[in-house]
Amino acid sequence: MDCPAGNSDAITRRSPPEAPAPFGLIAAACLLAGALVSLWLPRAWPGWTCALLLSCGLALWCWRSLYRPIGVALAGFGWAGIHAVWALSLQLPADLEKRDWQVEGRIADLPQAEARRTRFKLVVDDEPGQPAPLRGKTLLLSWYDDYRAQAPGPRTALRAGAHWRMTVRLRAPRGLSNPGGFDSERHALVQRIAATGYLRDAKAALEREPPAGLHAWREGMSDRIVQAVPSEHARFVAALALGDTRRLDEGDWETLRATGLTHLIAISGFHVGLVAGFFGLAAGGAWRLFPRWARRLPRPQAMAIGALLGACGYAAVAGFALPTVRTVLMIAVVVLARLWRRPVRVSDALALALIAVLLFDPLSLLMAGFWLSFAGVAWLVWCLPERQVALWRGFLSAQGVATLGLLPLTVVLFGQASLVGPLANLVAIPWWSLVVVPLALIGTGLEALDAGAGEWAWRLAAACFDPSWRAFAWLAQGRFALFWLPEATAVALPLALLGAFWLLLPRGVPGKPLALLLWLPLLWPDRELPAEGGVEMVMLDVGQGLSVLVRTRRHALLYDAGPAVRDGFDAGERVVVPALRALGVARLDRMVISHGDQDHAGGAPAVQRTLPATLVQAPQGSPTPAQRHCQAGESWRWDGVVFRYLHPTAHFPYLRNEASCVLRIETAHGAMLLTGDIGEVIERGLVRRDPAALRAEVVLAAHHGSGGSSDPAFVAATGAKLALVSSGHGNRFGHPRADIVRRWQAHGAEVVDTSRSGAVRIWLDGDGLALRERRHAHRRLWSAVR
Repeated sequence: MDCPAGNSDAITRRSPPEAPAPFGLIAAACLLAGALVSLWLPRAWPGWTCALLLSCGLALWCWRSLYRPIGVALAGFGWAGIHAVWALSLQLPADLEKRDWQVEGRIADLPQAEARRTRFKLVVDDEPGQPAPLRGKTLLLSWYDDYRAQAPGPRTALRAGAHWRMTVRLRAPRGLSNPGGFDSERHALVQRIAATGYLRDAKAALEREPPAGLHAWREGMSDRIVQAVPSEHARFVAALALGDTRRLDEGDWETLRATGLTHLIAISGFHVGLVAGFFGLAAGGAWRLFPRWARRLPRPQAMAIGALLGACGYAAVAGFALPTVRTVLMIAVVVLARLWRRPVRVSDALALALIAVLLFDPLSLLMAGFWLSFAGVAWLVWCLPERQVALWRGFLSAQGVATLGLLPLTVVLFGQASLVGPLANLVAIPWWSLVVVPLALIGTGLEALDAGAGEWAWRLAAACFDPSWRAFAWLAQGRFALFWLPEATAVALPLALLGAFWLLLPRGVPGKPLALLLWLPLLWPDRELPAEGGVEMVMLDVGQGLSVLVRTRRHALLYDAGPAVRDGFDAGERVVVPALRALGVARLDRMVISHGDQDHAGGAPAVQRTLPATLVQAPQGSPTPAQRHCQAGESWRWDGVVFRYLHPTAHFPYLRNEASCVLRIETAHGAMLLTGDIGEVIERGLVRRDPAALRAEVVLAAHHGSGGSSDPAFVAATGAKLALVSSGHGNRFGHPRADIVRRWQAHGAEVVDTSRSGAVRIWLDGDGLALRERRHAHRRLWSAVR
């Protein structure tokens, strides 16, 4: 029997769910997730595997089905993997290191002059006459002064865009691995740097062609700004106009970090967007003055093209740095949508921009700027109301959302938080971006047209910058300006972002105070301190030198502070202080400088400036400033742990290495022994004097594992389970010696070397002996353990 006509609607079928849009938010999120997983693996997948995944992913991406998100994620994984494999393949093979190469190439970007060296990038000519492994590749080189010279050498003649011939010694990019430290190996991967090295024969270096190109123009214009502006703030005008931050010193950067203004001082994505807006408004004004032009090109499309041209021009002034290129791509997406006359929501534009950036360079995921820029825009899109509000209210709301939403990322990426940052940004964003930057750009544009025409604008920009900088410098001196936070676990970031999301929900959402609990793992992480009666030792990776942190439950001791060398590298400033902050060390109860050699004592002044120790000790006669000498027999107790000096004895003469302070750290669960750079003679003397005092589970192999230390009787007397060596990768001394390593191993000790393991953390407590090597614990494809 047929169904009545009136009941025909009762039999219905559900329409199948539609596939997600190919370039929508879901696609952007899946592409991001796939690329992130690919780049965060401990090893890169083979290139053919990544290519296969990319092909399958693209097929599913184009196929209109519910499996499209899976395809997008596979495509992101494969595409990022291909880029990573290619970037790693550019790097110099290990068997070609420590050789001299004669190369010719052009200097890219602006050379960075320092106290005793100049660092620069050299793009090797892609010609048959160049060494095959280096053709067309980018090298990061250093030109050192002769240490006997009284004044800088010819390195000061280096200019961006010049073509040089030089002999260099190279190695694959290799950096130090420490808590809170800068990851130079990741930076080299993103920049596609094939090798790092230095000039072998400065006198033989020859400039073949004078400076030419965009970077040469930038450098010349920067020099003219400094010459034309008598103010001390000319360096900031050059930074804001051209992205040239070479003249900013460490004090300037400390002020910027303390006030949260680092993102504004150089040409940033925000400034590129601002300039694009100015050019778009200018194009719109021109079309209003000449309405006939709209017959050929409508005014909205003209404004979009003007904005894109302005963004491209400003990015060129910045030398097409990656943050500016990223912003240009974001603007280009919006412009193309406008030219196609299709309505695009802000969220859709953000998704398209994210996809464009990842397709252009998926390795940009490894840069902090990528996350801050996209996360900042995403928070604003989600939180700010669509209805029109007062300008001041909208600006305050945007600043509040950005501060709260980006705080978790800032803490994870930089290990710090600025409490005065929101206040400083309320002034700096409108004043610098709407007054100082336009004046700096007007001056640059006029100067490019006619020499001397832009000086007035540059000087006015410096005059406008001056009062604001004085105010920010005063804010930076406050005790609450900047907080350094310990390194948190991986789970802390997603929890804090969830907490920020909860706090930014509409007012009626209940339980918002509970969201603060989700911030605790980030703002108050577990510092993994030893229990009462236990001890922790952290041997930092400082290259060819030594720095060891020893902690009990409530006390901290620093044994040596790493090297400070002639080329300007200060381990105290660049390694030890950031590591202490990342480990949550707020104060040092004692600093022991084993002896006065630069590889042990060089970083001490930098540490003292930042985290002054209550007591500093060094051997009698050492050139290191100290309040008290270390002497055999002196001892003290911290939290159930006994510290005792075994050497030098009373009236022992200062003999550099042989006078090193030898410190024994004894707990109820075992002992540790720090030996400095003592040699075999002192080691044998310790064995004769008190062999029982040498018994220890953990021993620092003296003098970086050299052939003149680790006497067989001494090694046997320690009975060590773990022998630590602090050495630089590929050091010219050959430390540690292979026979010394075998000697420790023959007596049952595991040998751990910072050149292979990075920073080493050891705990000795009731649970026994525990070891964590940073390169193994934080293994990434760009820093594979070698």
